[in-house]
Amino acid sequence: MNGVEQRWDAGASRIHRRLIDSLYTESMLLADEARGYFDELGRNEREALSAMNRVMFSCESLKVTTRLMHVIAWLLTQRAIDAGELPRREALDPSRRLGEAPESDDAAFATMPPIAQGLIVASIDLYRRVALLDAAQETVAPPVASPVQSLQDRLALAF
Repeated sequence: MNGVEQRWDAGASRIHRRLIDSLYTESMLLADEARGYFDELGRNEREALSAMNRVMFSCESLKVTTRLMHVIAWLLTQRAIDAGELPRREALDPSRRLGEAPESDDAAFATMPPIAQGLIVASIDLYRRVALLDAAQETVAPPVASPVQSLQDRLALAF
């Protein structure tokens, strides 16, 4: 690896770390906001709903929590890789990938109070952004041929 490639890898690594840290902070803040709302602040709003809508409210609360926990687990894996605690190849193991997130039902969503709707949308958006990063791990860059190997290959073809 030449100096330019090393600087690019180091720069890409710093950007990756910043992105992961930023997403981690966002996910923890959203998890705290969701916990505060669904456990405490939203209690009065939940109680004002019909019995069936209260059940849907609880289900949507669990869906938000599930999405966020999958995101947080994935981000912690990325942090462990960046810290050298876990080999990068292990990020491709299915147990370390982003877990499946439950879908929110449009009809149930429509019955939710506005704050609950905002939390649902925010958790879906965060999950989708992290899913793009998770999927990008599958894209394997072609190996960069070393200059020495390239020269040897050309010499072998010449003789």
